[in-house]
Amino acid sequence: MVLLCNVPLAHGREFGTARGSSPTLVSPPVTLHFVTWKADHPQAWDEAIRRFEQAHPRIRVNREIAPHSSTAYHDLLTQKLKNRDVSLDLFFMDVIWPAEFAAAGWAFPLDEYFPQNEREKFLPATIASGVYRHHIYGVPSRIDSGMLYYRKDLLEKYGFSPPSTWNELVRQAEAVLEGERTTHPLLRGYSGQFKQYEGLVCGMLEFVGSHNGSFLTEDGRRSNLTAPESLLAVRFVREQIIQRLATPAALTYQEPESLAVFIQGKAVFHRNWPYAWGLANDPRHSKIVGKVGVTTLPRFSGGKSMSALGGWLYGISAYSQHPDEAWAFIEFMTSPALQKYFAIHASLAPSRLALYADPEVLHANPQYKDLLPVFRTARPRPRTPVYPIVSHILQRYFSRVLAFPKTDILEEAQEADRKINRFLALVRDARE
Repeated sequence: MVLLCNVPLAHGREFGTARGSSPTLVSPPVTLHFVTWKADHPQAWDEAIRRFEQAHPRIRVNREIAPHSSTAYHDLLTQKLKNRDVSLDLFFMDVIWPAEFAAAGWAFPLDEYFPQNEREKFLPATIASGVYRHHIYGVPSRIDSGMLYYRKDLLEKYGFSPPSTWNELVRQAEAVLEGERTTHPLLRGYSGQFKQYEGLVCGMLEFVGSHNGSFLTEDGRRSNLTAPESLLAVRFVREQIIQRLATPAALTYQEPESLAVFIQGKAVFHRNWPYAWGLANDPRHSKIVGKVGVTTLPRFSGGKSMSALGGWLYGISAYSQHPDEAWAFIEFMTSPALQKYFAIHASLAPSRLALYADPEVLHANPQYKDLLPVFRTARPRPRTPVYPIVSHILQRYFSRVLAFPKTDILEEAQEADRKINRFLALVRDARE
């Protein structure tokens, strides 16, 4: 990125700007208002903020902690942006939000701060997620990609290798549960995120995509939930995962709850993001330290392993009075040194490509070497300005058919198709 330390800012401050300006008087100290979520590794974030403020003594960072749920966080953040809150300077954006934020005029375009030669140092999918209509609105803090965690000790005990297909996962889980029934009666086969929220959309994208299905048609113009491949994948989740391997409580799980089940030794398989590796191997939190394996998510016969692209982008509010200071913060926090720090101390998978060859990063996270190909090919959720509405419809559809076994999946899918197509048509009409 462009070095900001000794170049004067457009607004006459002591740091710098990619836009260039002439020196002026140094202004008073600035406090940035940063809306973020509750961190899984709060001490690591406290230290990162401390380092930034030490390196930039005239900038302070005031963090507003939003709900852990991406959906609830989105509601809080968009309300501030709709109100043109000038006190808000920067925020985390889920990788699915840039199209919405850019189309609404809420996010500050970063093209002049973040040139192409700097973007090329990041994983391509993470950069693409921040682009809307040829402008970039977000800088990737990390990459998230769904992956399968498993009890390495239990699979080895019963002579299994990590499953490559979902049907194989079911067979292995049931064999382990049968063998452990006497000694571990509370053990379940699978723990994942099935509550009605954005995480449910991510998990179902992986099941549907690995069965060659999709949420939307390839051109993104129509919903595709009634395609046979999509319907069969949803039925498999309801009948094989929820009803056979998991527990009804899984319908209330987000990431923390589903991970807690796994690290307490109560699940054979677990779907989560890269951060879970650190917690699963932390003796302060986990009962299964040293017994955990991680691999790509399974696929269906004839399909390919599919992982939902996740992660968070730093964005600057279009209404911020301190965009240059906000950029100084983003540049610092996404630098090689800080991404390396978060990878080692918080198991956050870097968005910078070079760090996947860093010996210290790989020593702390040996799984990264094998999972880099997954990060390169993770599938994004639909990129559309109406994604929040599409997601809400998807969440309700998936939640209903998973929670109520007697619901007709085809009928529910047809209704979801109709609703999604109505909103997609509005976007097409606006463009045409």
